[in-house]
Amino acid sequence: MKHIKRIEALQEMVKTGGLSGALLFYSRDVFYYTGTAQPSYLFVSPHHTFLFVRMGSDLVFREAKIKKENIREERQLENIFKEISPLIGKGGRMGTELDVLPANRFLEFRKIFSQFEIVDISPLLLHQRKRKDPSEIETIRKACSAIHKGHERVLSVFRVGMTELELAAAVENAHRLAGHEGTFFIRQPDFFMSRGPLASGPNLYQTSGAVYSITGVGLSPSVPSGPSTRKIEKGDLVVVDIPVLVEGYHADQSRTYAVGKAKDETKKLFQSLRKIADHLIDRAKPGMKCFDLYHMSIVRAKELHVEKPFLNFGAGQKSKIIGHGIGIEVNEPPTLSSYDHSPISEGYVFALEVHMRDEKFGVVKLEDMILIGAKKNEILTTTPRELFEVG
Repeated sequence: MKHIKRIEALQEMVKTGGLSGALLFYSRDVFYYTGTAQPSYLFVSPHHTFLFVRMGSDLVFREAKIKKENIREERQLENIFKEISPLIGKGGRMGTELDVLPANRFLEFRKIFSQFEIVDISPLLLHQRKRKDPSEIETIRKACSAIHKGHERVLSVFRVGMTELELAAAVENAHRLAGHEGTFFIRQPDFFMSRGPLASGPNLYQTSGAVYSITGVGLSPSVPSGPSTRKIEKGDLVVVDIPVLVEGYHADQSRTYAVGKAKDETKKLFQSLRKIADHLIDRAKPGMKCFDLYHMSIVRAKELHVEKPFLNFGAGQKSKIIGHGIGIEVNEPPTLSSYDHSPISEGYVFALEVHMRDEKFGVVKLEDMILIGAKKNEILTTTPRELFEVG
């Protein structure tokens, strides 16, 4: 039923947007509307819905949550056009996901739909996906439970002298055994980030341009983020930020670990970081703009006299982001940033992601999943929000 309602909402957007129809191909969008991620084209007009399956039709007939009579087996875009032509007329506007459509396929679209203007429908789809329904929130809770298993594995296997890669592999294995599907999705062509960031000691100060966060240095310049073969030493700080995907929905969490006893100054940094996060979680309300929350974090950092290390990337650079929407993709709109002025609403789920960087006392990070409620917000991640001393 929920998939039917999602399609009905999309049909209304198509209608009010003056589109003849929308033809979706991106697996995450197809999954959101139909319940299957098999290679397909989903055609939606104000009054019709058809799923054209390119491969895996047997699975689609078992998985898809739309009417079976609306499912077709067809690989060729030209044949799809012929079938839907009576429904869309001889001209107008056809929507598709231009933000993830390769140029060569765009040229194919434009050739086949030559009488139509091809327009980007992704902003409408992403806006619809901002608000999570109860079933989505329940699945996100499962993902948060899986990510907690990674934290438990850190506490149980960590030893001084193990490499970042060994620790990351242990975390990733725990995630997999807890239901992680082994990949994650981000709506950005040519994106790469190993299985997720993990960094220790001096590697915490090396930030790759591939990810706007604490990244680690990776195993080689080929993928310059994630864990390396560096051995973790006593006195190091370690940040683990490895996301999971469970039943199509992501969880994203960061925790900081001190190897041995943490310095008092490092503890103070983390305590201030948590105070800023708590301040935002307590005060975020429907109707506020994303920019408002970002600005609120900057003001709170100044009140706590930590404006210099807060969101610091070094070399005079500061992060302009303190969080992001999360769901079917690990990073999706809206963005808690200095530039996103869109409002937040009840049912939005954010990964609130903040860090401190001090050249003397290290780098600490805290990231949690936050559900925006009508009266009170909820922290969905279950791992204690502490600076952990290990080893």
